[in-house]
Amino acid sequence: MKKSPFLTYIAEFMYQRHYAKKTIENYIHWIYRYICFHQKRHPAQMGDNEVEQFLNHLVIKLDSAPSTQASALNALVFLYKDIVGKPLNIKLNFVKSSRQPKLPVVLTIEEVKTLLAYINAKNKLLVSLLYGSGLRLMEAVRLRVKDIDFEFSCLKIWHGKGGKNRVVTLAPELHQALRSQIVLVEQYLHSDIAHPEYAGVYLPNRLRIKYQGASRTLPWQYVFPSVRLSVDPESKLIRKHHCDETSIQRNVRNAAMKARIKKHVTPHTLRHSFATHLLQSGADIRTVQAQLGHADLRTTQIYTHILQQGGNSVVSPLSRL
Repeated sequence: MKKSPFLTYIAEFMYQRHYAKKTIENYIHWIYRYICFHQKRHPAQMGDNEVEQFLNHLVIKLDSAPSTQASALNALVFLYKDIVGKPLNIKLNFVKSSRQPKLPVVLTIEEVKTLLAYINAKNKLLVSLLYGSGLRLMEAVRLRVKDIDFEFSCLKIWHGKGGKNRVVTLAPELHQALRSQIVLVEQYLHSDIAHPEYAGVYLPNRLRIKYQGASRTLPWQYVFPSVRLSVDPESKLIRKHHCDETSIQRNVRNAAMKARIKKHVTPHTLRHSFATHLLQSGADIRTVQAQLGHADLRTTQIYTHILQQGGNSVVSPLSRL
């Protein structure tokens, strides 16, 4: 995507207001597609009708999922409210996606074992946390040293999806690997502090103000840091950031191929497997809901549907022959 001055302005506007990097990338993507759909007309020259046409196109022509259409709508609502200064009508008239969500892909316990055996040593601990604690990929890469509680064997997840906080289980089998990882993080920190322009690990703006000096202390360091220092796009200072999530996605995909797993496997598949295996082992659905951080129990119930559609609840008539 070629960045126009207009899109660059939007990105800088969002950085200044401390939007998450992923949110900025997502909004820029949809605004760009909206502009291209209307032959690169400026959004200020368009409005409700053009937004409705674009949202209809996503569903009628592209058969987009409800979440995809909602993501596009959120970006355009932001565009017209905060950038153009002409908020959209709250009663937009467009065709809403009715496509049924797919059932999540779930691995068997044996498949998880095999997959983990093919994950490279560098990513083994992080990928193990995806399954062992049911984390989303970004929750894992954003984990900080202070969020690990060895005494109570849990992880504290701050500002997860929807801005929610939660506490999740931590497998005792990962304690030693995490302690070793923290020693490595401390070595990185000592090396970084020696850099004359190092401004500390990235912290959200409000935390940066509240905990001045915390960015150069071990508790606030990322558990899975980037090897190199980089320029913070918001402040333009030299900082330490977390590891690149795309390398994890690639490693999981390659490991699944080497393990000859025929299912479509992504890092999120391990979270789905965590939830399903918890339910299989007898965990209460409310407990699983709390571990996953779902606001609505109906979201968690999708995993009960998976179990019900398998051999766990229905006896095949073939078995009675």
